[in-house]
Amino acid sequence: MKNLFKKHLSVYIFIILIMIFGCSTEENTSDSDLSGTIEIDGSSTVFPITVAAAEIFRESNPGVQIPVGISGTGGGMKRFVVGETAISNASREIKDKEAALALENGIEFTELEVAYDGLSVVVNKSNDWIDCITTEELNLIWDQGSTINNWNQVRSSFPDKEMSLYGPGTDSGTFDYFTDVINGEEGKTRADYTPSEDDNVLVMGVSGDKGSIGYFGYAYYIENEDQLKVLSVDGGTGCIAPSEQTINDSSYAPLSRPMYIYVNNAELSKPEVYEFVKFYLDNGKMLSEEGGYVALPEANYNESLSVIAEYK
Repeated sequence: MKNLFKKHLSVYIFIILIMIFGCSTEENTSDSDLSGTIEIDGSSTVFPITVAAAEIFRESNPGVQIPVGISGTGGGMKRFVVGETAISNASREIKDKEAALALENGIEFTELEVAYDGLSVVVNKSNDWIDCITTEELNLIWDQGSTINNWNQVRSSFPDKEMSLYGPGTDSGTFDYFTDVINGEEGKTRADYTPSEDDNVLVMGVSGDKGSIGYFGYAYYIENEDQLKVLSVDGGTGCIAPSEQTINDSSYAPLSRPMYIYVNNAELSKPEVYEFVKFYLDNGKMLSEEGGYVALPEANYNESLSVIAEYK
């Protein structure tokens, strides 16, 4: 509950700042007659950005309801490709099979990048024996069939300490990305770990277990850095920790990645959906940074705005 409170408090503080400094656009302020419901679901990683956008947008457009779910990228896509949602948060690109299902169901969509993320590997705050982990060691721990259950099995210099694993569930885009780049195949992983589509659950698990190791989006580390220790990752070029700079310049490799929203084009033609997506992109830098992620270059947001302009 503490993490959820902190997240919502952060959002509300941001709303107040937006109102004080007039960061909401004049156009959105004049659109107070908008109404309807914009159903959103998907990635818990993208959730902090989208929920901030929804809360702030509704300050000027109280007639628009914007429920935001966190069923994971895969779970969100299952709903999106059959037309149940207007927007799907995604921490990976849509899969070919998902795009094919959308086509079968007559769902045309637009892909929009909204921020960069550095998937973060974390351990308990009291862990004093590791600061950097290699991608080979991550593979050793997380690969399918792995029997690693003690830290001294990773390196002999590590203590005889039982290891507990926490990670996203199989509907998560973060799970897909991590297993692909670390284990060499999407979905290929050991099964004996504690999974959750809600990253707050993983934060609580790692923060309460001294022998733990887990992974999730950078925003959830930043939001809870007083409770967690982030590891640098050596992908072959030395130990590099996730930060705004290393994520933006992709030196935090191979765990840096873009994040997306997918918008149903038929829904995008509705005034309330169009104005919300436009607001999202107009304020992409602020929203990304408020969510704990790295903003795209301004030109990227402008390009996306030009893409959606035809639906106005």
